[in-house]
Amino acid sequence: MREFSDTAVMLLAGREVQGQGGLLDGQDPSVYNVADPLRLWIIQVGVIIMMAQLLGLILGRIKQPRVIAEVLGGILLGPTAFGRIPGFTNHIFPANSLPYLSLTAEIGLCLFLFIIGLEIDPSIIKRNARLSVVVSLAGVVLPFGVGCGISVALYRTFIESSINFTYFMLFIGVSFSITAFPVLCRILTALKLLDTTVGLIVLSAGVANDVIGWSLLALAVAFVNATSGLTALWTFLTCAAFTLFLLFPTKWVLLWLARKTGSTVHGPTMPYMTVIILLLWGASFFTDIVGVNAIFGAFVVGVIVPREGGVALAFAEKLEDMVSIIFLPLYFTVSGLKTNLGLINTGAAWGFVLAVAALDFTGKFTGCTLSSRALGFSWREAAAVGSLMTCKGLVELIVLNVGLSAGILTPQVFSMFVLEALILTFMTTPLVNLLYPPHRRTHAPGDTAAHKPAKGESEGSTPPSSRPSLVMDGHSWRNRLAVVLDEFNHMPGIMALTQLALPPTADGPTSGTTALTKSELSIDALRLVELSDRMSTVIKSSMTETLIGTDPLMGVFKMFCEQSNMPVSASLNVVSHDDWAHSVADHVKKHRSQLVLMPWVPPSLGSTADSPDVGTSQSRAVKVEHNPFDAFFGISSKDNSVSTIRSHFVRGVFMHSKTDVAVYVDKGDNAGSSGPQHVLCPFFGGPDDRLALEFVVQLCTSSRMSATVIKVGKRSEQPFLGRPASTISHEKVESGHGPTVASTTAFADTVYGQPNTEFILQSDTADNITWSRYASPVFDKDTHQQLRSALSRIEFTELMSPTPLHALAQRTKQLREMHIRLVVVTGRSKWLAKENHQQELKQIVDEQGCTGYEVVKKTIGDVATSFVVSGSHHALVVLQANSGSVDDV
Repeated sequence: MREFSDTAVMLLAGREVQGQGGLLDGQDPSVYNVADPLRLWIIQVGVIIMMAQLLGLILGRIKQPRVIAEVLGGILLGPTAFGRIPGFTNHIFPANSLPYLSLTAEIGLCLFLFIIGLEIDPSIIKRNARLSVVVSLAGVVLPFGVGCGISVALYRTFIESSINFTYFMLFIGVSFSITAFPVLCRILTALKLLDTTVGLIVLSAGVANDVIGWSLLALAVAFVNATSGLTALWTFLTCAAFTLFLLFPTKWVLLWLARKTGSTVHGPTMPYMTVIILLLWGASFFTDIVGVNAIFGAFVVGVIVPREGGVALAFAEKLEDMVSIIFLPLYFTVSGLKTNLGLINTGAAWGFVLAVAALDFTGKFTGCTLSSRALGFSWREAAAVGSLMTCKGLVELIVLNVGLSAGILTPQVFSMFVLEALILTFMTTPLVNLLYPPHRRTHAPGDTAAHKPAKGESEGSTPPSSRPSLVMDGHSWRNRLAVVLDEFNHMPGIMALTQLALPPTADGPTSGTTALTKSELSIDALRLVELSDRMSTVIKSSMTETLIGTDPLMGVFKMFCEQSNMPVSASLNVVSHDDWAHSVADHVKKHRSQLVLMPWVPPSLGSTADSPDVGTSQSRAVKVEHNPFDAFFGISSKDNSVSTIRSHFVRGVFMHSKTDVAVYVDKGDNAGSSGPQHVLCPFFGGPDDRLALEFVVQLCTSSRMSATVIKVGKRSEQPFLGRPASTISHEKVESGHGPTVASTTAFADTVYGQPNTEFILQSDTADNITWSRYASPVFDKDTHQQLRSALSRIEFTELMSPTPLHALAQRTKQLREMHIRLVVVTGRSKWLAKENHQQELKQIVDEQGCTGYEVVKKTIGDVATSFVVSGSHHALVVLQANSGSVDDV
């Protein structure tokens, strides 16, 4: 863009030396001053950002992309709305200040196009080459022809004859054929379509369409800026040659330099970033002076930044927030100041707006839908592809602004097309929800999660089925584990739990004659990455196969498994935080895991955080702070702490997982290390406690483990059959005995129906059978050697007390004095709990002076909460049995 260079020269040449008086001298800081334009620029930026953020909050409620709010904010600040307020434009956006604002906006636009180039991963097109090329070409050729057709009527009605019709037709055709790839990515993310067949084809076709669109724009600008056809040809050939120079030798040099400087290992270094930034502005300068556009050079440089080692991702992460928060709203405002919807003041103008919107949508929708249908998609999926590809947004505005700056478009036609782009972008989300609702969606094979099998495991191998109980054969009953990785501060807990749950192998130091071989043991690690509205997370979603080898958490866990001689397969999912629990459930189902392992750091509990007995994890937890603005923005102040959000995730896994789940409550203990450890298991009864007892038996197959299992009963009180009354009164209860899902005010949790007498008796019988199976085993001669060895390390006792939780706390204190490392293993017991511990738990809470224990209680149950509240400094593992295990009682 030639004005990009001319503006900088004008600003420097026209600047005068004036006084630098301030507010204390009686000067109005909002008055434009050539000597100090920064003052008004700050005011302008503040107004623009606040307008964009406010509209973003409002439109976000109806799931509209942020670009709608930014474009609409720019239009409202222009002559369409706020510009009609007397003195607003002259005071906030005076004409003399616009060159500074425009220069900043153009700089931001170049940076944004650079980030778009970073987002484009050529491997996406390669993986779906046939589909992406066919859909993208159909989505370009047909709309381009339709745009050229409507341009005839537009030219005759609104354009002066002095403007070349060919140039006008070319710009209209390009604006019709373009698809806003950045906005498309945000819509796919918001609608959770990235892991569907439609999402994959739209993402790959959008990349191809973006490349074709920018090439067409470069060609159009070359024709417009050229004085003759021969000059336009030379301009285009020069730009093409420069692009090839960047795509091949320059790209190879950048990759070599990235490896040489260690940027592919440790992230982009300062010298390497300097080279990239200089290349960015150098390419922008070159494409600007040859007569194409500065943004085209920035886009190509973004494409050639190496993807190896996450270099492109690191650049996007460093730039995206500043560009998204400041520079893009500035660009939209500059565009909005040129947009005056008041110019659409005739019936003919409004008719053409509707006609342009209808034809633009029809051309894009028809081309992409029919091509998708021809490729084998269903009509519903093909229609969803067509609807998504009609998204316009930012990219069409860039094309329109280039046309307006070149004098090809008049302000009236420019305003008509801006309104048309807003209409089509606004339509995309509700139309896709209508045509492709969640229950109709088909997930792509293998989902979006990258997966690397463990050594010795083939990619398509079928996991072994669940092994029988330890009593039935000589093998451990849990040998295929699913491990959840999400944050670095949870790594000590998950490594401790993994080491703890690992059964002895024939290659390990604790192996025995009936130990598992390494081929029979499997650990499936699932790395969860949050998919937010940032651009970098969209890049992550398209490069999971690369991230799985470079992710630091996965690298640390792999090294831990290698040091412990454990085979591990790695998977990575980039999904929104709300879908983490579903992702874990799908991963477990896909890999047929037998036990899910995950950590949880409990929140600090009021005054207990100051107690010297509280674990280190509690002291570092963040307390919940109530913000008076939460209600204004619709945010629940009760559930916005890190620990509470994490507890929602844990409860979601408990609710959705169809297999057993073990949660390690991180209290700062070193359990899981190689030294000897002692396990305490309180057995009240119920499916979760039965699972906990069997888990303890598995732990004791290792010679370094010993255990005390206490069958706890409540003396002088009737056993509680069902759920606590106070809990039932606050939750929805369904008839029957299976788990159901009900929505509470803060979180959708698992709610169990009150069981009938027959089911309770069945559960009691299962408790007695399980207890006698291990406490008083009967073996045939020379059989079940591994089980015999495990039970020889376990002490079974019974405890009757009117206050069982207090008695357990006292017993725990005694065992703590006897053993260096103590691990408490207990069931979550949210279902079929035989005792009502609520009154005693509240008494313990009052004794300890704790507040805010409700989150802990809802997450891990009453018994485990009593250990957390009492501040005992030991490891804690909480288990919940899957619904299938419970149905088998």
